[in-house]
Amino acid sequence: MSQTLLPSGWVEKLCDPYAVLGISVIADDRQIFKRYHTLAKLLHPDRHAKNCDSDQKLATAIFSHLINPAYAQLKNRQKRLIAIAMLRSDARVLEHKRLSFQSAIAQEMMEMPTSGAELFYEEAIACYAEAQYKSLDQFYQVTQQINILNLVYLRLHKPDLFLLQKAVPIIPKIEVKPVELTLSEQTDVKPVLTNYAQRHYQRAIEYVRLAKWPLAVQELRDAIKLDPNNSDYYALLGLVHFKQKFIGMARVYICQALKLNPQNSLALKYASGLKIKPGENTNPKSMAKAMSIAALLSRFTQGKGPQVKC
Repeated sequence: MSQTLLPSGWVEKLCDPYAVLGISVIADDRQIFKRYHTLAKLLHPDRHAKNCDSDQKLATAIFSHLINPAYAQLKNRQKRLIAIAMLRSDARVLEHKRLSFQSAIAQEMMEMPTSGAELFYEEAIACYAEAQYKSLDQFYQVTQQINILNLVYLRLHKPDLFLLQKAVPIIPKIEVKPVELTLSEQTDVKPVLTNYAQRHYQRAIEYVRLAKWPLAVQELRDAIKLDPNNSDYYALLGLVHFKQKFIGMARVYICQALKLNPQNSLALKYASGLKIKPGENTNPKSMAKAMSIAALLSRFTQGKGPQVKC
């Protein structure tokens, strides 16, 4: 199979083996092996037999000249270290401004604390990877976005921290000093507390009525940040994802709503349709994953990134 079947410059420009496979730079042997075999099935000629002849040939060329060499490099631990070193060198050369200009997702990741950025990075890679080879027309653009995220991650992590286990964020203690009030102040002062979470929730309801799903997702994500224990927010977010046919995320949010309030009427209404069993709960890791992917989807559908569906 000739390399000329690939568009000009692909082999030279797609030199990040992790991005080509659609995995993070902290993927282990098992993840690398599993992803390679997944791609072997996705790009098998028989899978593209119903498509035009050019698509079938392109799939074979991508697998032969990009995926196979990438896997050969990463399955060898010494070569894998060389690949990381080269990517880290590229990351040092590129400026943050240039990276953020190329990717809105990279910009969001750079603004996060290190612990949060690491989780966001892994989930963003997983989201891109799911869409990477579904359409060969978008393979090149998606792979470039994965490469940018890899470079951002390597910029954020020092070499001596790269092999360490994920750090557990330490929440500093906040010292609250008591304030003494006079009798008149105690009786006259009536503070008005603004419930900003409810404001986001009410706006989300309006966006749902208008079927403006991305805007509803953003408002509900903001509401959950302010009040993470309100089942109504999760239930409505589950409904929004259900309407967009993101069934996996809809199940996670409906489960979380029922975990917080087993009697939540909206969650119960959609639980049966989503085949959620009584007492079935999600876990914190699944919730973090769904929140991260929701952030990605929000940006994609608002035109701030490539139109990739997860």
